[in-house]
Amino acid sequence: MRRMWAVATLLLASAMTVASCAPAPERPPWYNEEDAIESPVKACLVSDQAGFSDKSFNQSAKEGLDRAVAELNVRSATTESSGPGDFKQNIDNLIAQNCTIIFGVAFTLNDAIRRAAEANPDINFVLIDSRITAGDPPEEVDLPNAKALVFNTAEASLLAGYLAAGMSETGVVGTWGGMQIPPVALFMDGFAEGVMRYNAQNDASVRLIGWNKDTQSGSFAGGFQDQARGNQLTQGMISQDADIIMPVGGNAGNGALAAARARPGTAIVWVDFDGYETTEFGDLILTSVVKLVGQAVYDTVESELDGSFTSEAYIGNLENGSVGLAPFHEFDDEVPDELRQELDELRADVIDGTVTIETVNQP
Repeated sequence: MRRMWAVATLLLASAMTVASCAPAPERPPWYNEEDAIESPVKACLVSDQAGFSDKSFNQSAKEGLDRAVAELNVRSATTESSGPGDFKQNIDNLIAQNCTIIFGVAFTLNDAIRRAAEANPDINFVLIDSRITAGDPPEEVDLPNAKALVFNTAEASLLAGYLAAGMSETGVVGTWGGMQIPPVALFMDGFAEGVMRYNAQNDASVRLIGWNKDTQSGSFAGGFQDQARGNQLTQGMISQDADIIMPVGGNAGNGALAAARARPGTAIVWVDFDGYETTEFGDLILTSVVKLVGQAVYDTVESELDGSFTSEAYIGNLENGSVGLAPFHEFDDEVPDELRQELDELRADVIDGTVTIETVNQP
């Protein structure tokens, strides 16, 4: 018996030795080394039809979520939508995966996010780029488990419009949108206001085509995917002598870049991302009106993790740095010092409230 016990002990010791020499299993990105438990937070994201490679706010939102996974050790899941018909099903799939907070990207997910929040009070929901509304006409709703991440891009596009007016050689600049919805029109309102302010301050007469802020009418591609339509709209503006154009069209905006490439002397103002960094047409991009969607997503996931999540809307603006102008990059040497100074002064005036932008599309 002692011999058998000794043999058994030896075998057990050998097995333990082999196990101790084996490499440790690879931990998933959400594994928390400090307390050796899975994170209680599972942050999930559903795109609109533009998808996560749109070089716009879907992609930025995804990058913010990826950063949260890497730095906060939370779990995650994502799903892409090919059209509005996918929104409810995609959100339901994320709910079934035990997500604790679910982000929907863009105004078009408003109804799906609101209804999911109403039906699932134990899960937090976030709508990116729009207030959460109901009814016709739409009115903002207050749900304790639903939050809006919105950005006052009119403040930054005000600067872009002023810059475009100051840099135009033809005296004509343009803008067009993907769809006529408040987050898109907000960019265009600011751009129009910037052109108007440049004209007033410099006794100039730069003309804006593609958008009328007073009547809220202008040029739209009918969506955010049709690059051919974006190209067509941009060519039409170029034919009217516009030499600086701001497309607010997601993937459709790539058509504007191709049209600008075909007409030397045409420059583009990109939106959402710094287009110099995210497109292959950096030499055409005068600047970009950027909004830090990714940072807002990261901060909201962090609030879910530390228990400070509230339904109070997050508003990104010039003052908190969540919107702004990207560098001028290859146009840097072409922007006059006087124009730079005027832009700096205008930015300061917006931040301290001396200059305000009146718009029906206020976030």
